[in-house]
Parts: sequence; structure tokens; C-alpha cells
Amino acid sequence: MNTKGITLTRHILLEQRAHPSATGELSTLLAQIGLATKLITRAVNRAGLVDILGVTGAVNVHGEEVKRLDEYANQTFLNVFGHSGLVCTLISEEMEVPRHLPENCSQGKYTLFFDPLDGSSNIDVNGTIGTIFSIHHRLNGDAHGTKQEWLRSGSEQVAAGYVIYGPGTLLVYTAGKGVHGFTLDPSIGEFLLSHENIRIPARGKTYSINEGNYPVWQTPTRSLIDYLKEKDSGTGRPYSSRYVGALVADFHRTLLQGGIFLYPGDMKNPQGKLRLLYEAAPLAFVAEQAGGRAVTGTERIMDIRPTELHQRVPLLIGSPEDVALAEEFYTGRKKRDRERRKTSHRTD
Repeated sequence: MNTKGITLTRHILLEQRAHPSATGELSTLLAQIGLATKLITRAVNRAGLVDILGVTGAVNVHGEEVKRLDEYANQTFLNVFGHSGLVCTLISEEMEVPRHLPENCSQGKYTLFFDPLDGSSNIDVNGTIGTIFSIHHRLNGDAHGTKQEWLRSGSEQVAAGYVIYGPGTLLVYTAGKGVHGFTLDPSIGEFLLSHENIRIPARGKTYSINEGNYPVWQTPTRSLIDYLKEKDSGTGRPYSSRYVGALVADFHRTLLQGGIFLYPGDMKNPQGKLRLLYEAAPLAFVAEQAGGRAVTGTERIMDIRPTELHQRVPLLIGSPEDVALAEEFYTGRKKRDRERRKTSHRTD
């Protein structure tokens, strides 16, 4: 059945019908995320007119200046879900500790992780920014309300996705049955299905990485990027460089067109910069549901069991063949293959 053009709410309800045991709470939660991002879209579109650009003067848990729009987006999620009865705990990039909602926990079945406004450095120059979210079932018994409930692996996610605030507002999500994208039609205030069952190409022609960090890259990263820049028509190289500087924007392009996005560890930050629970893991879930892959270089992102709430992790994500190639550099396989070829040529 061709469902392109239906609303986000209608699409979620159709998905729910395929699971007779579904209670509808997850569908309502996803619809509420849509509401929150509509409110953020309105603020983003009017940011220069209503004085919510610039910084607040505060610093978040990561030592980063808090932008006014960061604060607004975070508060919007808190307001939307504060009395929804759907979410027991909210965990955000902008909050040092989880926001527990005991008034919701008697019926709220979920924990919501979110980065309210990804790409903050782009805010004041009218660049692309976004929101990332991840949904887990809350735990019961002694684990409820403890670190055990919050420190969950990506493979336990119920749903995840992201929103891009660019020329148009686009919401992309997965609930474990494929990946779908919805574009906000401002004339009617509804998200309409525009990208049904997204599949990432097996291989792309671009790489996305902040090359300003080249001096502090570790050897595998340098070797990989140098390799991708080499001309070799037999392997489809050189690759082109594409980098927006907002994770959601760079990932979304990679999801639709193929290739690889990298934010690796380096000599200054061996663990990378991106946060596992509300950045890397939700995008890994989306990528895998679309046929892609997401790794640290040596480990699958979805398998990592976090030990800290705001844990950082290296991220290599994108087309399966491109990510597999990158892994060869990080595991040392590519280096060993090159050395064997050199030895073989000298023997010949």
C-alpha cells in the first residue's frame, strides 16, 4: 500500500495495527515528540526576531557554553512530557542528572534520552541544527530509578530517531521495523510521510569528518582518510569530502546518499566527542534499520554497555561497505594486507 503523504500520527497508528498486542503508549509518545519538535521549529524560524540567539552565560555538564536555543529546546521537551503520563525519566545532554517524574511513573512505561539541539555551533549563523532522541522501556523492581535503568545498551532501544531543522523540518524515526521520514508541512502544521522505508546505499562516494583535527588524529584515521583521497578508479576513489558540522545533518546526507561519517577518537580525546546514549546509539539504531552500520572502529555501537550517563564514544557510521573498509584500518587488517602485498611484489 502506498502511504506516502499520510500524517505522522496516521502512520504510527498503521504501524501499531500490525502489532495487536500494542497498547498505544509508544505511538502517543512518538506523536508527542512530533509536537515538541514543531514548537522548536517555530522558535528556530523566529530565532532572530524573538531574541533567543546567543548564549545564556551558563556552561553545561560537558563544559560547553549553553545557547539560548539549547535551553529553550530542552525546556520544551520537559514541558511536553512533564505531564504526559508517558515518560518516567528524561535524560538530556543539557542536564547533568536525569529528570525523574514520579507523578508519571505509576503509568509511564518509558525512559526518554535526547539531545535537544544538536549542532549548536551553527545556531547563530543560521546553519542546520537538529534533535536526536532514543526511547527505552523503563525497568521494574529494584532497577527502577537507578543507574542500571539509565545505563542501557543501544540494542535495548524501543525506538529512536532525529529531527533536522533546515530548509524544511524533517523527522526520521525507527521503531525496529524500518526507517521512515516525515516532512513538516507548515501550511497545515503536520508531519507528512515523504521518505518511506529508507535504505542506505551499500557504498557511497563521500566521507564526512572534521579535517581541521587532522594534526591530532590517530594513525588509523589519517591512513583511512588519506586512502579515501587517493585516486583509484578501480575502487571508486577518490571520495569527496562533505561536512556540515552538525551530526544530524551529516548523518542524514549519509543515510540518503551513502558514504561514511566519522567522529573518531584522537590524541586529545581518545574516547571521541559524541555521547553514546543520546547521540551515537540512537543514530546507530536508525543506521542498522536502514541497512547501514555503526561502530567505534573496533566495536559495534549497539553492543556497548555504558558505564557513565554522559559517556563519550568514537563513531564511524554509514554505508556497510564503507564502514567495513574503515574497520580494516582501525583493526590493523588493511595495514597488514598492504605489507603482505609489498612483500609479495619484492618476492616476485
